[in-house]
Parts: sequence; structure tokens; C-alpha cells
Amino acid sequence: MKDTPRNLVPELLSARWLIWLSGLLLPILNAGEPPETWTIPTFECLGVYWSSSEDQGACQVRYRAAGEAGWREALPLVYDELDHQYRGSLVGLQPDTPYAIELQAGAHTVAFSGRTWSEGIPVGRVTLVPGGERDETLRITESGTPDAWHLVTPAPGTKTVIDVFNLQAHCVEIEADYVILRGFELKNAMEDAVHIGRGVQHVVVEDCHMLLWGRVGGARVWGVFHGSDSAIYADRGAGGLILQRNLIEHPRSGSNDWESGHPDGPQAISLVDSSGGNVIRFNTIRSTEDHGYNDGIGGGSNFSFAGSPNRDSDIYGNIIANCWDDAIESEGANLNVRIWGNYLDQTFTFVATAGTSKGPLYIYRNVFGRSRITHQDSSGGTIFKTAGVNRKLTLDGKEVWGDRGRRYIFHNTALQPGGALDVFSGHGICNAVVRNNLLRVRGNVFPSSVEGAPPNDFRNNLTGGYLGGGFVRSMFVPSERLEWFLAPSVPSIQWGRVDYERSGRKFAITDPLVRVPNPALDTGARLPGFNDDYQGAKPDLGAFENGNPPLRFGRESAPGYHPAPWESR
Repeated sequence: MKDTPRNLVPELLSARWLIWLSGLLLPILNAGEPPETWTIPTFECLGVYWSSSEDQGACQVRYRAAGEAGWREALPLVYDELDHQYRGSLVGLQPDTPYAIELQAGAHTVAFSGRTWSEGIPVGRVTLVPGGERDETLRITESGTPDAWHLVTPAPGTKTVIDVFNLQAHCVEIEADYVILRGFELKNAMEDAVHIGRGVQHVVVEDCHMLLWGRVGGARVWGVFHGSDSAIYADRGAGGLILQRNLIEHPRSGSNDWESGHPDGPQAISLVDSSGGNVIRFNTIRSTEDHGYNDGIGGGSNFSFAGSPNRDSDIYGNIIANCWDDAIESEGANLNVRIWGNYLDQTFTFVATAGTSKGPLYIYRNVFGRSRITHQDSSGGTIFKTAGVNRKLTLDGKEVWGDRGRRYIFHNTALQPGGALDVFSGHGICNAVVRNNLLRVRGNVFPSSVEGAPPNDFRNNLTGGYLGGGFVRSMFVPSERLEWFLAPSVPSIQWGRVDYERSGRKFAITDPLVRVPNPALDTGARLPGFNDDYQGAKPDLGAFENGNPPLRFGRESAPGYHPAPWESR
């Protein structure tokens, strides 16, 4: 059996049954054993897999929800010659919905189905924690079941604060499966506010407030040899985590900046060699510059076939700020990992992806704000960190590229002035498909291809430098909210001597400032599954599509949001 999270085994078996049945009905399938296909769901996405002993050419995908008459097209699946597998993702789906899927490669077609997660998690046992303050660690050791999760929450109408006053390592320790932790304020943990034990599966942490955790952070040159104390720390092998609608702010210590070497210090969320199947959404992660994070969301092992969040995971709708290294560190396998709809600000690197050993990794419709290197140096870092072809890993005794996985980078907006200096880090990149992004930066944009490596495909992006921040800001309609819809026209310099005639007088102006249509409006490429809802002649570039509802970020933008118990007086 494939490396599949435990809760997905029944779905995988049912997918195999459907494939066997389709083998009786579809004569175009291979003779003998039908190909192995399956899906791995989250709330809004499906990872799609098709085992194939050889690359049969482009694998076309179409799908439709139950009850839909017409088919929808998706991006083709990617073939991995090391795993002998086609794989990719369906995105923008509805929760708790079955989808019919059809794949076609060469002369072969397969049909099967998958279903997204339901938002309604079934609750069985309920543990009510009395209101008020407690100074002892809350230890959760009783598991729920897939059909009856164990909910731990404050008693109705009360506010429960767990303040361990730096005398306990953790505010909450979870050593059980199928657990929901909801609605607590967690303060002053010596190390982690919430510690999820090694190998624990299926935990929800939601509507909590974590603050003032962790030991002293800083560079190793200062003699600090521990880092990554976290508001939520998931130990090695944990997975199936849903971390949502939490306010994470103000760790007790702070990371150093790049002036004293690689940042090291507290993190908001850390996953170590996760088993995958994680959803991290609609959290607000913030602090001050003096108490900044190393990474907002991160973990390890970076250069591996596992890592954080590893596989079949979604990171979306979050606000992440005040990081001295990466706002989001998604490194390791990155096998069907989707990162979208996040607002990332005040960081060095926005999304770190070194390495991406398997892929595909999808990064789309994110907004990248300010970047800086140190407290004193505001020149800016990079948008995307990569590892390049020089990084190697060992697989079945053979040395293989450790950063070979496909990256899809679509419809992101980089804000200026004060944003990143370069689009990619200087380590090199291969096998990236980059479309419909607003990536105006002062430094380097797209690197050259590496001989012998899978090529990159950079098209339909608005890039290049700028003369002043005003030109870049003028691309967007002014807004007091976190919205960046495109303005209909922008100022531009018409270079050279331009002759004019006004009121019978002739004169010339050198390099006049004129207004031209916004070059990001209606100039994008069609990307099946990623911009099907575009308005106008073509999709717009960047994260926001004019005419569609705005993206919303942070815990208060979550569907069905309501104040948590800790917010009551």
C-alpha cells in the first residue's frame, strides 16, 4: 500500500473497488490488472494519484461534482519516474462533496471518484474544563474515534486560561488521536503552548489564543542551541492536523535577525517530518519586531522525502507577520501541498520551498508585503526560496536530485515599495511553472535554466523594476482593508520628446507622464481549475480578480467565525 495517512485507507480501498468495476465497463483500459488510482482529500482539495509503470505522455484530467451535468478541466497530472506515478491536485472544491474524476494518458482512460472532507467533525466524548485560571499542564490522553472525536473545551459560558508561569514545559500536551482542543487561552509555557506527541494522528486545535511561550531565542553564535519553541509543536510523525482560527502572538523571546547569522528562535507552528494530511487555515500570527519569529509556519526535515507539511496538505487564509526568516517554510516532499490565499508581511522570505523533493507544490493567490534583512537593513530578501540542482538525496541507494519536484506558482501579488528584492533565492530552480503573477521587484526576477535539469516555464507574468513606489501603488484601487484590486489605468512615462498642440500653440515635452491601461488587467493565461471564474476577456494578473469577491485573511475571515470563549470578559 502507498504511504497513505491511516484515515484515508477506507477511501483508498473504495477507490480501488471503483477502478475494478470500471475495468469491467471500460474496454479501453489496459489488459490485466487495472491501474491503481486513488484520491486523498482535504476540505477544498483532492490529491489525485495514478500508478503507471511508464510515462504514457500528458495525463489530462476532467472532473465534476455530483449532480453537475458538465465536466470541468484541471491541470494535467505530473509523472514522477522515480515513483512510477502520475499525481496532481484538484483545487477550489466544495467540502463534503463527491467528485467524479476521469484521467486520460496515451491510449488509456480511467474513471473513479473522491470525496472532500465535511466541515462537521462528529463529536463523541466531551471533556469540559472549568472556567478560571489553572497553572498545571492539561494532558489529553484519551482518544476519540473517527466517528466520535474527543472534544476538550471550557465549560459553557466560561473562560479558561492555562497559565503555567514558565514552570511547565507545555500548557497542553496531546497524546491521543481524534482530539479537538477548542477555545482556550494558553500562556507562559516554558517551551510549547500546545505539544502534539510523536506519531499522534487527527488533532484539531481551533479558536485558541497562544502567547508568551518559549525559551530565549537567538543565534547559535550567541550560545543558543535550542530553537523552534512553538505555539503549536507537532512531534515527528504526527499528522492529520487541523489548525484553524487561532490567534498566535507575542512569544516571550525573539529570533535574531540576519545581522548575527541565520535566524533562530520561536515559531508559531512547527511540524517535524509529519505524516501529512494537514490543514492550517485562517490563523492570525503576529508579534513585534523585537519578539519576532524565526519562521511563522515551519518545521523539518527540510532536505528529505518527508518534512513539513510533507504531503496532501493545505495552508490558506492565514495572516503571518514579524518573521526574521520564512513566513511559510514548506520544505521536504511537498507532495500535493497547496499554499493559497495567505497575506504574508514583515518577513525575509515569504515562502521557502527548499527542497521540494517530490511535488507537485502549488503556490497561488497569495499577497506578499514587506521584506527586510535586519532591524537596520530594509533592502529586502526573496519571495521564494529554492535549493537548486546541487542538493542531492539518497533514494534506494541511489543519489537523486533533492529539489526536482514540480512547483506551480500562479496568481500571486508582490507589493512594493518595501517588498522583496529578488523573486527567487540564488540557489537555482528547475521544474517550475510560473504564470499570471505580479512580481515587480528591484532585483533579480527569473534565473537561467540549468543544463540537464527539468526546464522552467516562466510566462504571462508582470515583472521588472520600477522608478518609484508610487507607480507600483497606483496599480491598485486604494483600500483601507487588505484588498488589492487592480485600477483601470496606471501612470507611465512616455520616453523621448513628444510634440503637443494645445490652443493653437505647439510645444514639446521630454519624457511626459501619461496614463495607460493597467497592464495587469485581462492579460493572464487560462489555468484550468485555478481561474475558471475570471471576469472580462482574460484572467487578471495577481491574487485579486476584478469583479470577484475579495480574498479574506486571518481568523476573523473564516466562514462562520464567532468570538472564542477566551475573548469574553
